[in-house]
Amino acid sequence: MSAGAGVEPASLRSRVRVRAPELVGRGWLNTGGRSLSLADLRGRVVVLDFWTFCCVNCLHVLDELRPVEAQFPDALTIIGVHSPKFEHEADADALVAAVERYAVHHPVLDDPELVTWKAYAARAWPTLVVLDPEGYVVASMSGEGHGPGLASLVRELVEEHRAKGTLQPGDDPYVPPPAPDTALRFPGKAVALPDGSFVVSDTADHEVVHLEEDLESERARWGGEGVLNEPQGVLLATPEVADRLGIDLLVADSVNHQLKGIRFSDGSVHVVAGTGSQLRERTGGGPALEQALSTPWDLAWLGGRLIVAMAGTHQLWAWTPGATLEDGHVEVVAGTSNEGLVDGPAREAWFAQPSGLAASASGDRVWVADSETSAVRSVTTDADGGLVVETHVGTGLFDFGHRDGDAAEALLQHPLGVTELPDGSVAVSDTYNGAVRRFDPVTGQVSTLAQGLSEPSDAVVEHDPDTGEVRLVVVESAAHRLTRVALPEAAQRVDGPAHRTQRPPTPLPAGEVALEVTFVPPTGQKLDLRWGDPTRLDVSATPDALLVSGAGRAEGLTRTLVLRDGIGSGTLHISVQAAACDGDPETGEVPEHAACHLFQQDWGIPVTLDPSADATLTLDLRGVQAGDQPT
Repeated sequence: MSAGAGVEPASLRSRVRVRAPELVGRGWLNTGGRSLSLADLRGRVVVLDFWTFCCVNCLHVLDELRPVEAQFPDALTIIGVHSPKFEHEADADALVAAVERYAVHHPVLDDPELVTWKAYAARAWPTLVVLDPEGYVVASMSGEGHGPGLASLVRELVEEHRAKGTLQPGDDPYVPPPAPDTALRFPGKAVALPDGSFVVSDTADHEVVHLEEDLESERARWGGEGVLNEPQGVLLATPEVADRLGIDLLVADSVNHQLKGIRFSDGSVHVVAGTGSQLRERTGGGPALEQALSTPWDLAWLGGRLIVAMAGTHQLWAWTPGATLEDGHVEVVAGTSNEGLVDGPAREAWFAQPSGLAASASGDRVWVADSETSAVRSVTTDADGGLVVETHVGTGLFDFGHRDGDAAEALLQHPLGVTELPDGSVAVSDTYNGAVRRFDPVTGQVSTLAQGLSEPSDAVVEHDPDTGEVRLVVVESAAHRLTRVALPEAAQRVDGPAHRTQRPPTPLPAGEVALEVTFVPPTGQKLDLRWGDPTRLDVSATPDALLVSGAGRAEGLTRTLVLRDGIGSGTLHISVQAAACDGDPETGEVPEHAACHLFQQDWGIPVTLDPSADATLTLDLRGVQAGDQPT
């Protein structure tokens, strides 16, 4: 295959070595202004990380890559290929900010037109592609959990090419940008205190800050690296919880995968939930300090329980405080962990990276900013005491824009925050539109309250002490500040553009289609078959009618799908997980301190029905090239 051509995942299973396509985009970050080519990287192992900065799973992979980078400083180069999902992510300045925000310490190719994404036939965020020192593709991996296996593969490639004489490490192309200097750095969420002051999560500084009423003077700072790691949601403890547990503020400590409590009197920080490890199973519950969590992002009280937007598993969880800090309880209350927009009974609903929560004044509803579906949703308690999920604005994973009017037709773009206003309407921090929007549940109308903001991620209601008028204190995350915004007497109606995430559709014929997910365990690992098949496939479609049969969750990595003729196009939603363990569990040949590793990915595959198309859909969870014949 010639350079620049697409690399189909199925080709990784052949014995034909594939020359890596060139890296093409708008420009480069973290290189000191230098453009890189594959020739510049020859002699080193290269990992291409296809990511987009809205995607929490991509952020998880950044964390997985850091220790791999550290293991091979002289032989491995990681290149981030930023291929955006949302329009805002294609903005060059927004990407510069995101690279700093998420501490990306390797070169990044800006790929706004998805040129390199298409050349490598990437199908999902995140995707990793491994190139050997001679410039050939040797592996393609989708989803999370690849860190240890990736390190093993890099080690094998280093040893192989050192022996061949083709490992010729050059200088690391990474050049750090100038260090920033602002009081706050990418603040995330805020809460108002009764005395008129504010607490804000200073996310990129890994601290929580107590600000005076002027929004600048600091009263206190808590946390810091090693204590907090990219904190997001902050919420005052209820008087009962504060009295019983001695904590005043609860914090969603996102990258530490924990809930923390802060005591104002002495500044001490306490773990109230989470082990500090990321949850891989996407389910769980039990004693709060024994249960792993996954990227908690925001918090709200509902009926004595703390609702947690668990962005990393596309769910809502709840923390029920106990008699002491040590005996709280956590459980899943909404979401299956499938990524998408499905309403109904909470345990059957689908979310997509819920990132903002706000309790209603009535106390029976929590508003939800479901960021990846660009949606405003809510969770309420029904007559039988169960939770029900309802969508008010938003249509799904791929539609977004800035359009006001009837809620059924309105469009948002990756909102991160929701705030209930005194009249019962909801102010939406419409992050990627740089706006604050308003949803009125009585009239079913969406309007615009303010524009021209820099990635607003949260807002707090405030009453002007002189006039008593309601205004908002908005967290302008990318401007590194809190900003007061007056509410207009009449909200503006914006009839802006509608967008749809652009990805090349996969042609498939109507009728039977063979779905196969490629998974090759890393060297030294095997599938653990002692208690049954450790692999799972979950398949559904939008619209539902696209799938005649083959939907549902079951063991295995292959499935026969039957697609309905006459539908034209749609989206296949495919979730997969596979567990592999160190050694060989079946024979008992297991090393000391052996571990099992969970690999998982969610794909949304746009498809068009084409009678001439190949009736096979192959996806790489972990596809490894075994061939040795160059083309």
